[in-house]
Formats: sequence, structure tokens, C-alpha cells
Amino acid sequence: MRKLKFYLIGLIPGLIVVFFILNQKGVGCSGYLPNSRVVAETLSKDFRYSENFKTGMAQNSIDDKFLKDSIITRGFVDFDRSKAQKSPCPEYLLLYPEKNPRYEVTFEKCKDSATFSGLKKLR
Repeated sequence: MRKLKFYLIGLIPGLIVVFFILNQKGVGCSGYLPNSRVVAETLSKDFRYSENFKTGMAQNSIDDKFLKDSIITRGFVDFDRSKAQKSPCPEYLLLYPEKNPRYEVTFEKCKDSATFSGLKKLR
């Protein structure tokens, strides 16, 4: 019982200090989830668009800014329908928004670039 008291006396203040330090730096754990990692890596690449994708963007009145800031940033990667283990460039299927998706985006994420190949409006 005495050891437990000493343990808690050190643990609780330690957790509080770590919480405040990490909170000030804006650190969060959401960046470690697979969806967040794919989105962050994709946004750091050079974007390339296929002719099919450019046509889809024009038909749906989607510009580059909306694609990056909304569709990719707030999208949800469907790992069941993606080919994440494909080498050298994994293929992903992104749905936007997560609930009741309106757009389906298909892209390949290579080492230096992300090539967008398909844009489909679902409803």
C-alpha cells in the first residue's frame, strides 16, 4: 500500500506536467491513425492530375484549393477498397465527406508525387 501511494504521488503530477507541455505545443494523437497519415503524406506531395480527373473537376466545378482544403483534408480513406500494399505506388480510394459521401477520389501516392486518376460524384 505504501508503494502504491508513492507511485501515485509521482504519477499524477507527472501526467499533469506532460499534459500541459504537450498541449502548449499543439501535439495530438490523431496524426498516428492510418487515415490521418495517408492524408498528411498525400498533401506533402506534388499533385498530378490525369485527363480523366481534370475533366471530372471541370464537370463538378471543383478547383485545386477545394480539392486540397476540403476533399483530401476532410476525406476518409476506404482501406477495404484501396490497394495500400501495392508497390511502388499504393492506390487509395478517398470518400468525401465521411458520412453520406458525395465524391469518390482515386489516387496513387508515390515517393515524390500523388497522381489523381478518378473523380466520381456519387449523388
